[in-house]
Amino acid sequence: MPKDDELADALTAARAGDEQGFAVLWRTLNPAVLRYLRLIAGDAAEDVASETWLQAARDLDRFTGDPAAFRAWLFRIARHRGIDEQRRAGRRREHPAGGGFSGGALDGGGVLDGRALEGGSLPAAEAEVIEGAETAWALSRVAELPADQAEAVMLRIVAGLDVADTARILGKRRGAVRIATMRGLRRLAADPQVRLRAAEQPRSPRPETTEKV
Repeated sequence: MPKDDELADALTAARAGDEQGFAVLWRTLNPAVLRYLRLIAGDAAEDVASETWLQAARDLDRFTGDPAAFRAWLFRIARHRGIDEQRRAGRRREHPAGGGFSGGALDGGGVLDGRALEGGSLPAAEAEVIEGAETAWALSRVAELPADQAEAVMLRIVAGLDVADTARILGKRRGAVRIATMRGLRRLAADPQVRLRAAEQPRSPRPETTEKV
């Protein structure tokens, strides 16, 4: 994802009504929006993404902030539209035993059920697999996480939001977001499919060393 300073000019132009500036924002951020919405809106992700961008375009003149704030604002809209879609469809998907994100099971208040759990970090090899794998496969592994962990991982890792913004979007405390993210990454690192791909991935050659005699 481009750095925020690379989006600053596009955001300024878009707020002034420039269509090209808005197009740059869309091209840059829509892939991550779609990945996120595939977890919480399932097959309706593309329609919900369209609704998200339509609302963003309509309300952009009232937005104030830098590209990082825009990214958080956009994903907040996406989450709300995803919740609306689930309510319209009347779908409440159940989690299989042992967890798993079934496309966005929500509690009655429209907030994902989250638990503060201990966590760890994703080892380098497994991280490379998740980041470099084809999107459908990578999302399928994230979707196997408990709902709170899956959404935290998507917002923190895929969307690139910081802990504070993610906490505001999810309606959680920062500590709960950190723990859910780390526990989700630990589960991914232990996922047999992720571990298998990490083992099969070519290792970067280590620099040669010269032994002293």
